[in-house]
Amino acid sequence: MIAVDTNILVYARRQESQNHSTTALALRRLAEGSANWGIPWPCVHEFLSVVTNPKIFKPPTPPAAAIEQVEIWMESPSLHLLHEAGGYWKELRRTFLDGKLSGAQVHEARIHSICLVNGVHELWSADRDFSRMRGLQIVNPCLD
Repeated sequence: MIAVDTNILVYARRQESQNHSTTALALRRLAEGSANWGIPWPCVHEFLSVVTNPKIFKPPTPPAAAIEQVEIWMESPSLHLLHEAGGYWKELRRTFLDGKLSGAQVHEARIHSICLVNGVHELWSADRDFSRMRGLQIVNPCLD
């Protein structure tokens, strides 16, 4: 299964993003395809936080439009919303300690661990912090 990180969701939504066309097309292919794909719940929360933030985007995405975007993704029959499943704490502990992570990297460790316990093998992200963690193939669709 492929999972999608927050930055890819944001790029796909915000047309002024340099990576908008590439990520929007990649996400559309996932959503319209038959292969299972996922979005970790923390990425949904972070997406809503980022796109509606007036300190990041001028103008920000209106809250109703941000919610509508998430619901459009949720209409994909092959989408799985990923959460902390069985074995999550053990995986988070391993990821955090093995990667020698700290501070804000805890969020990425959480995403990474949620993906692993939900059977994800590939995470689409433009975030380099994931390179310190083992177990997932990290793919940046912006580079394709």
